[in-house]
Amino acid sequence: MLKNLAPERNSLEAIETASVDELQALQLERMKWSLKHAYDNVPFYKSGFENAGVHPDDLKQLSDLAKFPFTVKQDLRNNYPFGMFAVPREQIARIHASSGTTGKPTVVGYTKNDIDTWATVMARSLRASGTRPGDVVHNAYGYGLFTGGLGAHYGAEKLGCTVVPVSGGMTDRQVTLINDFKATTIMVTPSYALSIADAYRAQGMDPRDSPLQVGIFGAEPWTNAMREEIEQMFDMNAVDIYGLSEIIGPGVANECVETKDGPTIWEDHFYPEVINPETGELVEEGEQGELVFTSLTKEAFPIIRYRTRDLTRLLPGTARTMRRMEKITGRSDDMIILRGVNVFPSQIEEQLMRVEALSPHFQIELSRANRLDSMTIHVEAGDSNASGELGLQAAEQLKLHIKSNVGVSVKVNVCEAGAVPRSQGKAVRIVDNRA
Repeated sequence: MLKNLAPERNSLEAIETASVDELQALQLERMKWSLKHAYDNVPFYKSGFENAGVHPDDLKQLSDLAKFPFTVKQDLRNNYPFGMFAVPREQIARIHASSGTTGKPTVVGYTKNDIDTWATVMARSLRASGTRPGDVVHNAYGYGLFTGGLGAHYGAEKLGCTVVPVSGGMTDRQVTLINDFKATTIMVTPSYALSIADAYRAQGMDPRDSPLQVGIFGAEPWTNAMREEIEQMFDMNAVDIYGLSEIIGPGVANECVETKDGPTIWEDHFYPEVINPETGELVEEGEQGELVFTSLTKEAFPIIRYRTRDLTRLLPGTARTMRRMEKITGRSDDMIILRGVNVFPSQIEEQLMRVEALSPHFQIELSRANRLDSMTIHVEAGDSNASGELGLQAAEQLKLHIKSNVGVSVKVNVCEAGAVPRSQGKAVRIVDNRA
């Protein structure tokens, strides 16, 4: 039985439980400021608004935001390095950037006030997860230009926690530090959490005996089936955190531990929309589409209607007044089109979790022969006994589940433990060997 870690209502910020009318009034005030700030100080936005025939003064109500043009990742690359900044470079307190492995990196900047805002929403996220002041937070997100490590770090300090800034890698040491420092919260990618669990078992220990009570998992899509697996594996509450560097970093939204029904969006700082990814038109509330964000309080790097490529739907608030988003289970740019069928890695993971003889470690290989695409799922046996005939049965079971529920025929290669490459950050789920 997982521990009930729901916070007391009087420990929440007033805006978290304000009325919808109060929240929307604040959003409108802040959105007017953000649009004008971007228009007045970022040439990209000034020309973009003018080309679209709109002006910040045209925003009379929240729905008017739909008149303004979108921002996409390529716009950030086109204005590399500092063209999207709305304050002089001398006022920038910190710079983060993407890896830039597929082109110029996307660069984001923060003023001192932005850093404080980021720490505030991260502290709010940790509290919503069940973490409390004085807890020991084992931070295994990567430090450096990636926003995960420092974003989580500042938020945990803001909440009043003791932070262990271990970052990724050296997995055996992760186990030692969790146990010796009595960490109650871990912040890490879900795929690396599986590697830490493997390290526990390799050292002859049961991860359920660890001191961990809360796991805050993000930076990659993961399913509710994976949540159940991790919660059973560690005997802890596992919640989803959402963010991306273009918006601020981690802490844009976070699940509340008392409901675990999708991340609550901190709407006093980030205004969400969901659009049809093909047409760009807004979808009805509750319909699935592409998530779009507008920042409401950022000084250095305001972002207007940024297309995240993440697929989700907006849902009414439950544990908080603010709306929730359904767990991200795929991105429009991660979608595989296999013989005319749209497939997301999360769909494969969902079916994999139904086969007890298989472990959660998997990788998708795409290949092409005679102009025909094929998909092979490389997955590890769940234990040393799941090989030979049992492994063949498990492979057939997985193929049947995928065919019946996803609609594609695949090959399945059941391999021994440790054969699938381990991740110390975001998992590499797809290897595309097609020409």
